[in-house]
Amino acid sequence: MTMTLDVRVQRGRCIATKSCISAAPHTFALDPTQVASVTDAAGDSDDAVITAAEACPTGAITVYRDGVQIA
Repeated sequence: MTMTLDVRVQRGRCIATKSCISAAPHTFALDPTQVASVTDAAGDSDDAVITAAEACPTGAITVYRDGVQIA
């Protein structure tokens, strides 16, 4: 059984480039303070969420599966 990814945003590192939203628009959004937030960890495919984390220019997004960091 595949578990939902645990997706985290380090708010202090986000610079609102929206690269995460471009890669996984159903998982990420900018909150009212213009910082990325996770709206639905299962909103996009696992591959799209991992791509979003890898595309973040500041490394603000980390992705875990079963407690192991995968991105």
